Amino acid sequence: MYNQDLEKDFMDMVRHNERIIYKVVSFYADIDQSVSDLYQEVVLNLWKAYPSFRGESKVSTWIYRISLNTCITFFRRSKRSISYTDLVIDISDIPDEDDNIKELYRLINKLGKIEKALVLLYLDEKPYREIAEITGLTVTNVATKLNRIKDKLKKMSNE
Repeated sequence: MYNQDLEKDFMDMVRHNERIIYKVVSFYADIDQSVSDLYQEVVLNLWKAYPSFRGESKVSTWIYRISLNTCITFFRRSKRSISYTDLVIDISDIPDEDDNIKELYRLINKLGKIEKALVLLYLDEKPYREIAEITGLTVTNVATKLNRIKDKLKKMSNE
């Protein structure tokens, strides 16, 4: 049976957290894939999972997890059926005086999908425990991977 209260609660939750969804989608959308299409895919997956959300984690953590998994799964699926295009973060909106930020995003674009997810969450100042919960990794593994990613980015910036 259709429940209007459930739909209203869901829409309120999406509106309240749309920044998270757009951030993840923008991070993963490539030139051929519009942000709005991928955004709709994430919202559809959130809607499918919403009735079973038990509140054992923060809503934002749950949204990050579904958003990241949707984007990664989408690109794994599309990789099998069509040729793959590198995922690119659009840095054209960053002011010219922020050359260090542009360089950072250029280097992040060279990372793998999981590494990008970890960096996205780290840059969003999520604690390691929450990053672990979102990605399904252990806290120790998150810390190790982030340290390796930092070293990798430093090495890439020196090249």
